[in-house]
Amino acid sequence: MTAQKKTAAKSSGNVKIKWVVSFIGCTDDMRQTIRGLGLRRLHQVVERQDTPAVRGMIHKVRHLVEVVE
Repeated sequence: MTAQKKTAAKSSGNVKIKWVVSFIGCTDDMRQTIRGLGLRRLHQVVERQDTPAVRGMIHKVRHLVEVVE
């Protein structure tokens, strides 16, 4: 049953992103990337469409965010 839920989540084409580490001390472009993902405060979870652009943004700040399944 859990396998069905995972495949349903992947087929929807969305990815959930959680901001887990503060961007104090990071460069301005990393701050803008966090804001561009729609994250406003720590431990906030947002759901975005799974596109190459969003995946690239996640990769850029991969040490600050985590992908929630």
